[in-house]
Amino acid sequence: MGSDSRLGASAGSDLLLSHGYCLAEDEHEREIMMPYPPLGILYLSSHLKRRGFRVEVHDTTFGSLETFRARLEAGRPAVVGISCNLMTKGNVLRMIAMCRDAGAYVVLGGPEPAPNAEEYLKRGADVVVVGEGEATVEELLRHLPEHGVEDLERVQGICFLDRDGSLRTTPPRPQLRPLSDQPWPDREAIDVDRYLRAWREHHGYSSMSLITARGCPYTCTWCSHAVFGQTHRRRSVADVADEVGHLVARYAPDRLWYADDVFTLHRPWILEYARELERRGLRVPFECISRADRLNEQVADALAAMGCVRLWIGSESGSQRVLDAMKRLTSVGDVQAKTAMLQARGIQVGMFIMLGYDGEDETDLEATVEHLKRASPDTFLTTVAYPIKGTEFFEQVADRVRSDRPWEARTDRDLRLAGRHSRRYYDHATRWLVNEVRLHEARRQGSSDWRRMGRMYLAARRGRFGMWWTRGEREDDGLAAPAGRGWPADERREPEASR
Repeated sequence: MGSDSRLGASAGSDLLLSHGYCLAEDEHEREIMMPYPPLGILYLSSHLKRRGFRVEVHDTTFGSLETFRARLEAGRPAVVGISCNLMTKGNVLRMIAMCRDAGAYVVLGGPEPAPNAEEYLKRGADVVVVGEGEATVEELLRHLPEHGVEDLERVQGICFLDRDGSLRTTPPRPQLRPLSDQPWPDREAIDVDRYLRAWREHHGYSSMSLITARGCPYTCTWCSHAVFGQTHRRRSVADVADEVGHLVARYAPDRLWYADDVFTLHRPWILEYARELERRGLRVPFECISRADRLNEQVADALAAMGCVRLWIGSESGSQRVLDAMKRLTSVGDVQAKTAMLQARGIQVGMFIMLGYDGEDETDLEATVEHLKRASPDTFLTTVAYPIKGTEFFEQVADRVRSDRPWEARTDRDLRLAGRHSRRYYDHATRWLVNEVRLHEARRQGSSDWRRMGRMYLAARRGRFGMWWTRGEREDDGLAAPAGRGWPADERREPEASR
């Protein structure tokens, strides 16, 4: 493949790390204002620093892409690592171009690039990391000064383009074990206090994120396992409790966000962790995500004792037929029962609801409305299903996926699914669902605000009529707008997991 002049010795760092989440570039994210530090690259930074590398982090959250360009021009880093997810794709493509202009070698990681490696490589990235980044980037940084871009096939867990432009993928890298041997995220590399201030100014309390485990072993067809695979590896109770103690002493957050895919997956671990926090006198209010089938009375008691203020459940649908098609391995009745169990202990329940999964019909939507009425979650958020490349759902519908935009101008959220109801239909369906459930809840609580209830009633009826009016439209008719969170039951969304 030849040498690469960009890989000459750098007077500064061995690696500059960044990510594509940038509030200045996203009005919607500024309105929500729920930023968390980019744990993915902060874990990478601490890992590499422990092994003697000189690492710098450029946090784009409160800056702009132009500040990133200025950092490149001032420091001229030889290698830049960028974390990318679905929502930051557009920014990352612009950042890749900036890196190329600055003469930097570009390494991409995160959940978005691996399933789309060839596309990112053809647009300027040099290497895409597949899976966890710590050990792979470590080996890559040791390889490049000596070998340059020659013999990259020796580096496990990467994709790159060969001399003839064909995609090369090296064997997968074994996952890190045990996780407790890894250092905590390098939070000192960024301005954490700015995150805390943003939360306090917009929500009245500060919040910090951490993870206690990596991966999820469940089989949900629409869920991406691009980084951690379909596995579950958990840190030790002592290690997590030590980190919480450090966060409390160093930053004094008002709330924690456990960003695990399924926080209560390992029940004995949760019970032991609750006892350890109690022994240390650590009780910080927190939110987390779990599954109904991983909850029982003991776990609910432990969560309440630990200070859980809200638990999010991926309910997705009130139709058991749809849940089974998704391979959710859960039941509608269990979600309702566990919601009541948590609320009885003072824990709020949030639910994620997904409309438009392949094969869903109007009776399934009606079942979801009835499910939400019976479950009565404290809040719920809706999305329209979209096929993410690399998932089983995408493979199932690949021959029906449509897009009228070039790859670089869209994300998987913008894909259309031929034969499915139009986006306008699901806009109406969401309006109906949200207002029908809100109205039911207002009546249940004995509300006397007839004007507000009247607005809900009319909105629900308009939504239902809109569903009838657009029932003949299909996404392949060109009538579909980009899918995304719409008409949420409150003004917030789920906290972002580590980016």
